[in-house]
Amino acid sequence: MLSKVSGGPETLELSELPDPVAGPGQVVIAVRACAINYPDVLIIEDKYQFKPPRPFAPGSEIAGTIAELGEGVTGWAIGDRVIAMIGNGGLAEKVVAHAAALYPLPEGRSFAEGASLILTYGTTIHALRDRGRIAAGQTLLVLGAAGGVGLAAIELGKAFGATVVAAVSS
Repeated sequence: MLSKVSGGPETLELSELPDPVAGPGQVVIAVRACAINYPDVLIIEDKYQFKPPRPFAPGSEIAGTIAELGEGVTGWAIGDRVIAMIGNGGLAEKVVAHAAALYPLPEGRSFAEGASLILTYGTTIHALRDRGRIAAGQTLLVLGAAGGVGLAAIELGKAFGATVVAAVSS
């Protein structure tokens, strides 16, 4: 899916592109799932601080299997199940990623679950632990508890030992 013009998701176009090739220190990943987050929507609408040149494929978080190893890549093998934050390009069949930016897909997790881990859970951990300094016994109010970060906040708040109060609206 390519963003060729500024606009909402309805402006994305299904397009054929050549398969990417792994350079030194890179891998090619066969994408099995791509998370679409709020920043991705803002990026295709030209409302985000990061504005990639068009045409580009949106989607910054992906999960898939390694299809090709570039020169110098160690610690990974073809077929490994991985997740990665790639900046953009995730709405594609294959993407290139730096091997150093890969994480193994946790055992027992689906590709869809893996694709949604890095941004949502990373944001939530930073907010709760680093900025909010959450501690066991505190009460955590989660507004917007139905979204990705909100759901992660509920789960992680409980893991940190807080009493969680979740709020949503329609």
